[in-house]
Amino acid sequence: MRGGGGHSEAPEAAGRELSEPGAPGSGGFPAAVLPEAGGLRAALGGLTTRGRSFLAAGVAAAVCSYVLGQADLLRVGLLLASLPLVCVAVLYRTRYRVAGSRSLSPARVSAAAETRVRLRVENVSRLPTGVLMLQDRVPYVLGPRPRFVLDRVEAGGRRDVSYRVRSDLRGRYPLGPLQLRLSDPFGMCELTRSFSTHDTLTVVPRVEPLPPVRLVGEAAGYGDGRHRALALAGDDDVLPRGYRHGDDLRRVHWRSTARYGELMVRREEQPQQARCTILLDTRSAAHQGSGPDSPFEWAVAGAASVALHLLERGFSVRLLTDTGSSVPGPDGAGGFSGGGASADAAGLLLDTLAVVDHSEEPGLSRAHDVLRGGNEGLLIAFFGELDEEQTALAARMRRRSGSAVAFVLDGDAWSSTAAPSQSGAAPAPLPLADRLRLLDDAGWTALAVRPGDSLPDLWRLADTARTRRAAARGGVPPGGTASGRAGAER
Repeated sequence: MRGGGGHSEAPEAAGRELSEPGAPGSGGFPAAVLPEAGGLRAALGGLTTRGRSFLAAGVAAAVCSYVLGQADLLRVGLLLASLPLVCVAVLYRTRYRVAGSRSLSPARVSAAAETRVRLRVENVSRLPTGVLMLQDRVPYVLGPRPRFVLDRVEAGGRRDVSYRVRSDLRGRYPLGPLQLRLSDPFGMCELTRSFSTHDTLTVVPRVEPLPPVRLVGEAAGYGDGRHRALALAGDDDVLPRGYRHGDDLRRVHWRSTARYGELMVRREEQPQQARCTILLDTRSAAHQGSGPDSPFEWAVAGAASVALHLLERGFSVRLLTDTGSSVPGPDGAGGFSGGGASADAAGLLLDTLAVVDHSEEPGLSRAHDVLRGGNEGLLIAFFGELDEEQTALAARMRRRSGSAVAFVLDGDAWSSTAAPSQSGAAPAPLPLADRLRLLDDAGWTALAVRPGDSLPDLWRLADTARTRRAAARGGVPPGGTASGRAGAER
């Protein structure tokens, strides 16, 4: 038996009183009487191999005693047959209440990391229980089903057990329902009851810490940092707002106060929040292979790493896929860094990436239509295989972006390492060198991704390549920023 403890469910064992589970994650389930579905017939169906053997031997002995005329053999047969039947009747008529619970620590875990599941069983009746066996249902990918044997739980007593699960594949996995099996002391009969409640373990992509670099993106405000003072050359430049408690009275703008009939102050600073869109190419035809070491999983983990890195630095991040669906980041004015909104956005993005799967989209046209609608600030894309048409379409996405970085998966290099994919045949892609050249000509900072490449190293390389190209074209000098743009990382 493994040790551990707590979260709540409750069945009774075979005819006994059972706690019905409550809502998932509630931490406790109210006790209820176990319904006797099927009656005695269901109880007889719980006979073990030993119990059926005793019953068959008893019937056979009774038949032989009749044929051979041996009265003593009939008594033996009746004894053998009655023992399993008595055990069934005892289990069927016994009443006690057993409550159970389950807790996950943590409930959201990265791929290849372990989480601990704690189970608690409590006898809430006035009678001690017999031998109980607990079994929790878990998906095959998380490992074998854990089983625990509890010899005896006294009245009002509890037992805590725990087990660990891990998965190399991201996703959402149900845990439960918890099953409770009761048996008699002779092992003649076993009755199983299941709780109806289960919990969910979310396995998110692995996130790598990225080095701080200076990638420039368009912002919702003005200036080159978190704030920029507005010009105050004359009254026309003043942006008044209503007075708030604590405002400096020296900032009161009397002309606007007279005009609006309420106290107005100068809005001397306008906060800005840098924006970023992360484009994830999920087309099944663009990715070869499957499994935790496939290029698609590398792209998903890369998108998660970049999203969390930028959220920590105050960016408003939106996740966009080739299907045109997106998960928006916080939309309030002004940036944030590491606050509650950032944590909520990070959780939403990770939960989305935990279940993202291949799409059947033929191309990137839907994502292009979404990006064409406005200025997206910093654009970071994870592309799979691209043919000539899709490469040209990806190149045009750069037009309205302040800065764009593309991680292009080298399908030829990945095909020898990834497991065979079950999807359809991939389109004939352009040679990798041609894809990188076309994207680079359109203003992208395009980098090839091969098996074993480290995202932090590529992240540094992207910043170096962008800075060198900007300096060569007379744009942003090394270490500098572009005028009218914001969102430089610190």
